Amino acid sequence: MVDHQATRQLSTICAIDAVGFSRLMNENQETAVAIFQERRSAISETVAEFGGRVFGAAGDSMMAEFGSPVEALRASLETQARVEKLNASVAEQLRMPFRIGIATGVVIFDEGGIFGDCVNVSARLQEFSPPGGVAITETTFEHVNGKLSAEFTDLGPLPLKNIALPVRILIANPAATQAPPAAFAQARSSHVQQILANAGHLQPAIAVLPFQNASQDRSTDYLADGIVDDIIHGLAATRSLPVIARDSSFQFRDQWLGMAAIGKLLGARYLVTGSIASSDRRIRLNSSLIDSSNGRVVWSGRFERDLEHVIKLQDDLGGEIVSTLEREVDRVEQVRTFQIPWERLETWQLVRRGRWHMQRRTKEDMDAALKLFQQAFDEDPNSSAVLNELAWWYFWRAWLNFGNVDDLERVSDFAQRALLVDSQDARPYTFLGFVEILRGRPYLALDFLQQALHYNPSFVPANLGAGSAQLLLSRPDDAIPILKRADRLSPFDTYRFHSLGELAVAYTLIEDWPAVIAVAERSLALAQEYFYPRFLKIGALARSGQIEAARAELAIFGVRHPKFRRGWIEWVPFADKSVNRRMLENFDAAG
Repeated sequence: MVDHQATRQLSTICAIDAVGFSRLMNENQETAVAIFQERRSAISETVAEFGGRVFGAAGDSMMAEFGSPVEALRASLETQARVEKLNASVAEQLRMPFRIGIATGVVIFDEGGIFGDCVNVSARLQEFSPPGGVAITETTFEHVNGKLSAEFTDLGPLPLKNIALPVRILIANPAATQAPPAAFAQARSSHVQQILANAGHLQPAIAVLPFQNASQDRSTDYLADGIVDDIIHGLAATRSLPVIARDSSFQFRDQWLGMAAIGKLLGARYLVTGSIASSDRRIRLNSSLIDSSNGRVVWSGRFERDLEHVIKLQDDLGGEIVSTLEREVDRVEQVRTFQIPWERLETWQLVRRGRWHMQRRTKEDMDAALKLFQQAFDEDPNSSAVLNELAWWYFWRAWLNFGNVDDLERVSDFAQRALLVDSQDARPYTFLGFVEILRGRPYLALDFLQQALHYNPSFVPANLGAGSAQLLLSRPDDAIPILKRADRLSPFDTYRFHSLGELAVAYTLIEDWPAVIAVAERSLALAQEYFYPRFLKIGALARSGQIEAARAELAIFGVRHPKFRRGWIEWVPFADKSVNRRMLENFDAAG
């Protein structure tokens, strides 16, 4: 190991990013570089004047480090004032404003650079700043409040990409300047207030966190994940109790945040935790049910079984949890909970290993998952778990290939066979609904998806599919609550950018342009390369009279999606094709 010294200290980091650089580069590279260099020199000089130093400059962005949060904010506000003067001296099309994000925290200094959470937070934070503005974290605000002449607009806690906890964001402005653009007030009302307002009266939900593998053998990690998968699926069959989706609860594999924070982030009052150890063909499992609102351990249990009886573990554990919840919650049904069809241990292991690979989502892992599912199918062709996993795998590939007909046929075949084994499983109904969506038959899709929700109201894919089907039938008022429920059931979902994109479509259909803009920005914060929300945002900006902002977004769209074709929008299977035409007309209004 290389020996080197590293220093930790409290610092304030500023992330500074140019707005419109890509647009200018497309028009004239030499001019764009000259404009940027002039502003970068002014920024560097300002940073130095206030005791900071620039580091990590790359492309059209740079970072600066300050020992004092007050000086960091003073430098940032002065920077914006100087850049504004430079921009005022040139034609409008040559102006290049900047966004600045400021975060305060402990960083590590070593010869390789500056590292720490606040470095990453500041980089994400600047995306929430208006052009020419400064966004700061709550921690920075606590240091600077009352110490300089500035006004602050509180956007509240917002999720940042790849940051575990939402961050409270405030927009700082010199006291004499105009308030931030109305878009930020709109974002606040459409996003933050909506979440906070709903939080107080939501029905208590439950989340099952990843069980810790207490064994030395890491190759058995899939056992712990597989048992948790089964418990989540079984709890969802209680129907009247919302169950947080796996994709979100598994974001908290390391539980250092504490149960209260995790429960709040997931929107779950009840949390199930546990650990599992295996040795000598024996499984030992400890689990607890915790009320995250007060930290009380509602129930705890210990189980030990032979490996051959591992499948019964989730039955015993799930039954204990549900019977306990019946005493805690007014109405928790145990209708067919955990009564999954029997399958051999070998099949169970193959399927859970395959699921583990699918969660990693690399091409190599997806190929490995298919091999394991196929092997499980060869072992037990009548296992509903195997049939459902194969249906999901082929749908995943069909989606990537724009509805490949052969793959869709395989999805239908595996899903229909799964229904013959278990007619009350939500998954095959969901997959059949997805197939009908891609085939352009939303009425049929909705029938399947409503059946899925009857058996498992907490199944996030079924909620998303039902919301999409309602959109394709031009029923946005029906789609919006379904899509919001899906978002609540999986607030950290891997594909949340897609569900937010669908929600932006719903607001487009009712012509709520501020909501379209706010939701599209949330989607883009999770996946900048997803074309749909930016396409919708451009149309919403144009229709709400923000032509310059629409054209700026259009320039970004052209850079990020040079292969975009109108046929992408014309392909979307709305039952009423005039919807496709109106969406394209909205987009064209920005030109």
